[in-house]
Amino acid sequence: MTLTPLLPLIYEPIVQTALREDLGRAGDITADAIVLAGQQARLVMRARQPGVIAGLDVARSAFQTVSPAITLRAERPDGSAVEPDQVIAIIDGPARSLLTAERTALNFLCHLSGVATATATLVKAVAGTRAQIVCTRKTTPGLRALEKYAVRAGGGGNHRFGLDDAVLIKDNHIALAGGIRTAIERAKANAGHLVKIEVEVDTLSQLEEALTLGVDAVLLDNMTTEQLSQAVDMARGKAITEASGRITAATAAAIAATGVDLISVGWVTHSSAALDIGLDYLS
Repeated sequence: MTLTPLLPLIYEPIVQTALREDLGRAGDITADAIVLAGQQARLVMRARQPGVIAGLDVARSAFQTVSPAITLRAERPDGSAVEPDQVIAIIDGPARSLLTAERTALNFLCHLSGVATATATLVKAVAGTRAQIVCTRKTTPGLRALEKYAVRAGGGGNHRFGLDDAVLIKDNHIALAGGIRTAIERAKANAGHLVKIEVEVDTLSQLEEALTLGVDAVLLDNMTTEQLSQAVDMARGKAITEASGRITAATAAAIAATGVDLISVGWVTHSSAALDIGLDYLS
């Protein structure tokens, strides 16, 4: 699957907000005091641990927002696997501006590459099955589009981007409606003709009821692998199946082996460790 780059319109305002936070009211008083005006420099970006890269366009935006004269040449584009000491990019430009932008650029790149790396680990764990790894709405506020892009860079897919993408009937919706039937009937009565409807179920009896009412997808929450296998058989040809609930790289393979279509994982976006990437002065 081709990785489509993010539009600058999506990430540039986020980058500008981050830079404003870092520059405060007086700018980079350290670089301005120490580095000579007009001095040029080259920085090399290297991986310090194995992983998958995501966010180079965002990092480039951080540098070029500070100074359009900065250039970033990617050696390992987004979606690439890297090993320790492998060169990811070469950055050239005014030395002051390079130092001013480097932390913001690395903050984005390390975080997004961490998300991509975690996703790739899960994708590898379910290789050879029909299951696709997808992320959730458990994202860092303000960074959802970037983090979901990083999931795609790691080989995964995206669940909803927001509450307006699709109807997802969860346990609290069901409780407040008074039952699955009422919740689904209300959703069908109010959703547009292009809107998909998914319902979360905890038991096979709930699943059976949801399937009789006709939904597009079922979220099988915290089920055992035995229950998941039964659920897949029940839903075959009727609805897309999605497994969810405390899934790790160690458990993903067994869950995928049940035949589910999707495995949704929240921690890849909200709790992935940043990938360690260094940025060093060359000349």
